[in-house]
Amino acid sequence: MIYDFGERLKELRENKKLSQTQVAKRLSLTRSSVSGYENNISVPSIEVLSKMAFLYGTTTDYILGIDNRKVIVLDGLTDREAAVIQDMVSMLIIEFKSRK
Repeated sequence: MIYDFGERLKELRENKKLSQTQVAKRLSLTRSSVSGYENNISVPSIEVLSKMAFLYGTTTDYILGIDNRKVIVLDGLTDREAAVIQDMVSMLIIEFKSRK
């Protein structure tokens, strides 16, 4: 599959259940700018790209297609809460691998 920058942006926005207008307001952009990014008509500045990564809870590398790993943002959790989530993810990975 060929990487599609705009499609990835749209997917991230829809996964957060946000409209283009909502994203535009949160990033201090116009809705047409967001639409332009999602339709590969224009590209965001580095500053906007960084804001998008924060809004969508991912990395700029993921948005750009450099790294296709999805991330779980643990900001705002205690060390203990983050450790529990990391343990759960590790257990699920082992479980899913054993089912193959």
